[in-house]
Amino acid sequence: MAKEWHIKKRRPVRRKQIAPLLKELESALGIDLAVDGAFLEMAEYGPWQMVFVDKIAKSVELKNDDGKRFAFLTLRGFLEHSDSAKWVNVDHGAIPFLMNGADCMVAGIQDADPSIEVGDLVWIRDMKHQRPLAIGWTTMDSSELIASSKGKGVKTLHWVGDELWDMDS
Repeated sequence: MAKEWHIKKRRPVRRKQIAPLLKELESALGIDLAVDGAFLEMAEYGPWQMVFVDKIAKSVELKNDDGKRFAFLTLRGFLEHSDSAKWVNVDHGAIPFLMNGADCMVAGIQDADPSIEVGDLVWIRDMKHQRPLAIGWTTMDSSELIASSKGKGVKTLHWVGDELWDMDS
């Protein structure tokens, strides 16, 4: 799916033009992006709007199935903000599947941020090293993600093997 997409209309933007997006992202994830003085750009990537900070894709604006807009960090963004909220920890056995873009099954989920609700955008990380592996939409709240043993927990949207991961220029 994402392999057919290309970056289009990449252009520099002023901080005040994307300030609402950045504030939404900071409040949703409980982080400080600290982009003052950085070179900011926006571009289209398929149906998403990408935000580049100093030429690195750090965040994305996308829509859910109902058309509601969300701002979220890319995997590169999560490398710098590993203390962000909305995380799901998976065990070692789930990693090979996630690296190939598979949805995250609840059997591999070991822990989750207590604030997660059904339909939230979350990031999936390795429970041992806490490195980002994928982002996606949840199908359950955090207590169900941890307690369930069968079913799909997160619909994967972007993963380490995706070409977006390697985009930095």
